[in-house]
Amino acid sequence: MGKDVIIACDFDSAEKTFAFLDKFTGRKPFVKIGMELYYAEGPSIVREIKKRGHKIFLDLKLHDIPNTVKKSMAVLSRLDVDMTNLHAAGTIRMMEGALEGLTRPDGTRPLLIAVTQLTSTDQESMEKDLLIEKPIADVVMHYAHNAKVAGLDGVVCSPLEAGKVHETCGEKFLTVTPGVRFADGDVGDQKRVMTPAEAKKIGSDYIVVGRPITAAEDPVAAYERCVREFVD
Repeated sequence: MGKDVIIACDFDSAEKTFAFLDKFTGRKPFVKIGMELYYAEGPSIVREIKKRGHKIFLDLKLHDIPNTVKKSMAVLSRLDVDMTNLHAAGTIRMMEGALEGLTRPDGTRPLLIAVTQLTSTDQESMEKDLLIEKPIADVVMHYAHNAKVAGLDGVVCSPLEAGKVHETCGEKFLTVTPGVRFADGDVGDQKRVMTPAEAKKIGSDYIVVGRPITAAEDPVAAYERCVREFVD
């Protein structure tokens, strides 16, 4: 897989999701199905979107004891998604279990990436709420290194950290970066943001874009703008 723009389909129903996806009559975008949509519609929404020809990033951020995560990943591997994830904070052992569960009998599997720190987290909230007093950049790199040690394909991180992740874990270690906004757009509740062009320059492999596309007056045009700025 090369660089790509992933649209975050953060809708609460299949009806709203398909009304949005029906706008894309040409190129079928790579889409992210998160907790809101998955919990509303279940596995059927994944199967239907896949049937329509979209690549899927199933963003459920698993975090539990290793055996539970392993068994859950084995179930998710049957959905034929292209990418899924978990929290790196769950430890190397949990990530190794996830990878084992996700790998099918024939050896194939979706890409597996780990969340380092959420892009809504900043240094102050990390120290105050999580009692992690190390610099956030050091924490992200440590979690990314753990994910690589566990055999994962990459991490979800802020675009501000993508270049450093590649320095630490190698160029082939994927960086999937939310927190991307157009230069003339609203940053919403994200604390660590970057434009698509900046994310490309700094080395992000995938950008995840939600409201700047889904809430745009012309979502297809907004998506194509993202592709022009990040991929082309």
